[in-house]
Amino acid sequence: MSTYNRVIIIGWDGAGNFVRDAHTPNLDRLFEAGAFTLEAQTASPTISAECWGTLLHGVDPVKHGLTNTKAEVETFPENSPYPSIFRVVRAAFPLAKLAAYSAWKPINDGIIESSIGVHTISMPDDELVQAIAAYIHENPDFKLLYVQLDLPDAAGHKYGYNMPEQHRVIEESDRHTGVILGALEQADLLKDSLIIAVTDHGGGGENAFNHGSDHPLDKTIFWSCTGPGIAPGTKLDNVNIADTATVVAHALGLDAPASWEGKLPEGLFPDM
Repeated sequence: MSTYNRVIIIGWDGAGNFVRDAHTPNLDRLFEAGAFTLEAQTASPTISAECWGTLLHGVDPVKHGLTNTKAEVETFPENSPYPSIFRVVRAAFPLAKLAAYSAWKPINDGIIESSIGVHTISMPDDELVQAIAAYIHENPDFKLLYVQLDLPDAAGHKYGYNMPEQHRVIEESDRHTGVILGALEQADLLKDSLIIAVTDHGGGGENAFNHGSDHPLDKTIFWSCTGPGIAPGTKLDNVNIADTATVVAHALGLDAPASWEGKLPEGLFPDM
């Protein structure tokens, strides 16, 4: 089993697979160094809480029950049979440093369980990445770091999804991602880290300025996984956003909960 000392999830909200039409050298670097797909599928409905909830809790929205409205006003049930990857890692590593830096505050307040000691920070994207870089330098022994950058989705709602204006904002998220990767490199953490880069949904399917449908423009997302032992340039098939939690558990040497629906993508890890 491949075991890494830490996992970093870098999420760009609302970017779909539109990265193919934007200049994203940092994301491309991750693609080239590891495994990736531009045809992964997200959860339905294609809305942020439902999709990030599926990524973090490993099950379909019908099971985890999260919606944007719920995440804004309620904490995630502590007795849910569908724990987040943070809860699974906390159970295995009681003293581990776990952190979630999310520009969209309901992820930290309503999707990640409130009782398990996750270090949570919410602020705008440009400030967020500077805080993440500082956290990495000050806490190189962290176990799990989740990042959500919000600007691509905001640009999609304002200018239209997969439009040149959104592409420019996606490129800004790529520069922000470069700050995070630079901090990891400076702290000499790339040699034993797994980095997952992903988005929650696309947009522009049934409505040029929105998402939520099962149209391919809303449902199809990029997903990548990079780290030691993963063959550079591996192209993945049949990846679902729910697989993310299972991949994180595997990378940290843990068994995924039986209640999770995700799988390990075929060909991702050499020991499979």
